[in-house]
Amino acid sequence: MNVSLHWLSSHVDFGEYSLQQLDDLLTFAGIEVEGVEKRGVDIDHLVVAQILSSEKHPDADKLSVCQVDDGSGPDRPRQIVCGAKNYAVGDKVPLALPGCVLGPGFEIKVGKLRGVDSHGMLCSASELGLAESSDGLLILDPAAKPGTPIRELFGQDTIFELEITPNRPDCLSHLGVARELAALARKPLKGAAHHGSSTTPRRPAGDGEIRLSAPESCPFYTARTIRGVTVGESPEWLKQRLESIGLRPINNVVDITNYVLMEMGQPLHAFDLARLDGGIDVRFASAGETFLALDGQTYALDPGDLVIADSQKAAAIGGVMGGEDSGVTPATVDVLLEAAYFTPSAIRRTARRLGLHSDSSYRFERGVDAAQVVGASDLATQLILEIAGGTAEPEIVVAGTPPAGPPPVALDPDHCRRLIGHDLPDTEIDRILTALGLTKAGTTWSIPTYRADLERPVDLIEEVARVFGLDHVPGSTVARFLPASKADAAYDFNRRLQTALAAIGFHEVRNLKLISGEQLADDRATTHRGMSAIRLKNPLNDEQDYLRPGLVPGLLATAARNVRFGHADLRLFEIGRVFTATPKGDEIEHEHFALLITGARTERAWTDNKPGRLDLHDLRGVLEHLIPGVTIVPAEPGESRLLSPVSIEVGGGKKPVKLGLAGFVPPARARELNLPAPVVVAELNVKKLAAALTAGVKFVDLPRFPTMSRDIAMLVPATLPSGTVEAFFAGRDEPLLEGFTLFDVFTDPTGQRLAADRKSLAYSLVYRAPDRTLESAEIDRVHTKILDALRKELPVELRQ
Repeated sequence: MNVSLHWLSSHVDFGEYSLQQLDDLLTFAGIEVEGVEKRGVDIDHLVVAQILSSEKHPDADKLSVCQVDDGSGPDRPRQIVCGAKNYAVGDKVPLALPGCVLGPGFEIKVGKLRGVDSHGMLCSASELGLAESSDGLLILDPAAKPGTPIRELFGQDTIFELEITPNRPDCLSHLGVARELAALARKPLKGAAHHGSSTTPRRPAGDGEIRLSAPESCPFYTARTIRGVTVGESPEWLKQRLESIGLRPINNVVDITNYVLMEMGQPLHAFDLARLDGGIDVRFASAGETFLALDGQTYALDPGDLVIADSQKAAAIGGVMGGEDSGVTPATVDVLLEAAYFTPSAIRRTARRLGLHSDSSYRFERGVDAAQVVGASDLATQLILEIAGGTAEPEIVVAGTPPAGPPPVALDPDHCRRLIGHDLPDTEIDRILTALGLTKAGTTWSIPTYRADLERPVDLIEEVARVFGLDHVPGSTVARFLPASKADAAYDFNRRLQTALAAIGFHEVRNLKLISGEQLADDRATTHRGMSAIRLKNPLNDEQDYLRPGLVPGLLATAARNVRFGHADLRLFEIGRVFTATPKGDEIEHEHFALLITGARTERAWTDNKPGRLDLHDLRGVLEHLIPGVTIVPAEPGESRLLSPVSIEVGGGKKPVKLGLAGFVPPARARELNLPAPVVVAELNVKKLAAALTAGVKFVDLPRFPTMSRDIAMLVPATLPSGTVEAFFAGRDEPLLEGFTLFDVFTDPTGQRLAADRKSLAYSLVYRAPDRTLESAEIDRVHTKILDALRKELPVELRQ
């Protein structure tokens, strides 16, 4: 929300406070300042000048020699050489006199341009900082007097762009922000006491005037009739205030309703009384009803949408937007001014369903102050009578009752001091709460109607801390360090995992926990036998209607987005929660860890113009780097929808621990996402991984005795993965077998040297004893035993 400092100053005299100090006050009080923009012109030696004559430069086709009145009078003209062409004799334009500084290093001086004296410079809007770019001189208001400082024509102002949290709708107005700053700066609030109250007599609506057919969505509605208005252009002060915060002036009546909206935070709407048929009916829309709104769009309504209707048609979507057929036009003479309180949930539902959001709906969705409804109507009526003329009916017609304000809250000062951690005097606590608009009665505090967020004692304590400033609370030690917990261990493990992956070139991503139904098909690297994905009961949109059952869908979407932006070589990882449901409907939450690699193995360079592509072997290397003792074996049939899936295991032996799955994303899916094939992914269970890496970790001395190796070559079916052979070696309960390495693979597609359905694998087996140097005979016995078992368990043929 944009807030004008000039506007705020009509409520609070900030005096000695600088812009930075006001920025700090708001920020430390919990109102985020997203930007500060200075507007207007504040330049010395810059005045209004009138062009008296213009002649062609004697020695330059693109220049003109102008005589201008700088305020000294037409009989004492100043000569200026100018290159612009968009002016006419008699125009008023900005003139920078000698000594004027328009920017760093840009000081205007008396000089010659192509041999002709020039005693200043005529300026464009961009040179004054009033526009990003401009074509020609800035033509000023004809009523401007020559010699008038330009700063008087373009009032200076500072605009704060604020981010208001949903619990503070009272700050969605200049009066609300002024109240906040007055309390923070210890300044009195001025000139706005009448806004929240009204002395106008109220009259209950009679038959045919106002009917509340949907009181659950609109419990309070008021109307004021003003006759004989003259709709026209707004006065300059009103237009400047609206333009300063980014609103476009329309006409005096509409501008006044917008002014009151931004002044008090209370939306209003003005109907052309002549375009209404009969009285007002606040009702729900009928099935199939349509509505032409002020934005020129026709909306299909449903029975859950609140409308303000006359006896024939809907004249406005309640709390959202008025109608094209009932709005104020230049021909309007009589006005019906609406001021109402709408239930936030009703407005939020309609605005979201229609995709129609306005300044009014933004405030009604968060909740307006019901006690200021009539006061806002009074202020708007007063301004209409002053600016547009006319006569207002002496009474305001009301229907329904405004909701009750928040109940009083008890506060124990000692409890306040304990929570803040500082010995605040009772008088300071009382001063802060009183400055925020609360009223003390004994041990309880009455809450102002515009602060419905103050419900509990701790809310009041938070207000005291916020205004006093937590930066003013001295630091102190109030507790000892706690012993390490499981949560600490889990956090530390994840940090080690993140650090290890970042060290080898991976980038961490954070995706939403919500995915679309279409993305469920990308959940290829997790096993959910008997499990199902969890669908949200009330999804925000079709792209976020499921809780993710795995991390791979998000990684694929992130990879596709990076490729679209030109980053095709990717190493990504994510650690996060996944969610599934059992057949009985129980929801289960796990923490998973996923990897994705695709693209070139190394950066392209003159030494390697065509680097290889990342594949499953690279992913295996990453896993071996992270997980000592990991084995990669073929996955069980139907266990994964990845191409060539493998199971990631640790522990070996007869009962290995399965950590997760890895494999290739099917090429067809990779093409749909425009990802460069191959795309390799893996997903692991973090809890199992942490248990495998932290359980039974022991440090041992470096080996004292040498190793001995034996090489073996074998013929196996071409379809037998090498991982199956490695799983056999890893599962042997043989203490002397220290390790094994595959060092050669041979195939012959022609079938001349080796059958096409066979391949040759060569391994080196390493033996070592921890307490002695092995002898050849001992190694031979163990080696023979392993080979005999290999022949029995796998379809291998050992080669000599």
